[in-house]
Amino acid sequence: MTDPTYSLAGKRVYVAGHRGMVGSALVRRLAREGCDVLTATRDEVDLKDQAAVRAWFARERPDAVFLAAAKVGGILANDRYPADFLYDNLMIEANIIEASHRADVGKLLFLGSSCIYPKFSAQPITEDALLTGLLEPTNEWYAIAKIAGIKLAQAYRRQHGRDYISAMPTNLYGPGDNFDLSSSHVMPALIRKAHEARLAGAPSITMWGTGTPRREFLHVDDLADACVFMMQRYSDDGHVNIGSGEDIAIADLYRLVCAVVGYEGAVTADVSKPDGTPRKLMSSAKLAALGWQARIGLSEGIADAYQAFQDAAAA
Repeated sequence: MTDPTYSLAGKRVYVAGHRGMVGSALVRRLAREGCDVLTATRDEVDLKDQAAVRAWFARERPDAVFLAAAKVGGILANDRYPADFLYDNLMIEANIIEASHRADVGKLLFLGSSCIYPKFSAQPITEDALLTGLLEPTNEWYAIAKIAGIKLAQAYRRQHGRDYISAMPTNLYGPGDNFDLSSSHVMPALIRKAHEARLAGAPSITMWGTGTPRREFLHVDDLADACVFMMQRYSDDGHVNIGSGEDIAIADLYRLVCAVVGYEGAVTADVSKPDGTPRKLMSSAKLAALGWQARIGLSEGIADAYQAFQDAAAA
């Protein structure tokens, strides 16, 4: 393990994917670090275009890179567009990591996803569960691309001595989330569902399944803070989980979101719908041992996400 101390002050720091939920949170967090934040829109550089990415890096010469750019989507999108999810994400990460190496970028953090882990991992999921079992079939294309990103970062560290590291966040939510009911994840979908039910005066909202499965959630601003912490203080081969360390039953999550949104109707369970994996909780012990832990409580975080949803709807 090399010296992990790395200051961002005065550095040119590229946030790839700055318009997404994670990327925009990183830009907000980096404003406190005294660095020059670099961004590029899709019109300025197509991250799937190897030559364009290399030219951009050669011109802009970033000192550090947060690789948060990715093609993302829910179960339906992953099932319908498997080639896009695999190809696009492989190209984005490979082009940025290779261009970073060619441009002598001092440090890079690759952001993966908790879906990299086997479907039936022991709980809580530790980092060494990677590649020990079969993936969840509904998002294996995305997961395989993210696993390749971890291995790329490790490979450039081993072969070229590059200080490239990887972080694996749990389920994220917060400002900039996707609140489209047809393609969003459980938290933003539930926030919007409760909001619309309150406005309509609906007597109840429907929960899929029994409500007993448990899930972990992390506010995206906590993730951004953890990524900056890792960039400054972590330098090793292994990837690191980033989570809140706590999970909640889906039924309790429904009640909590309804309380925050102000919806007072009933929650009814449609037990004909599947529950999914009984529990998904990542172990964040490795990151906690380094000195970082989440600060934003679930109620506070949901209120912030709900306000962001209302602000976006009013814009």
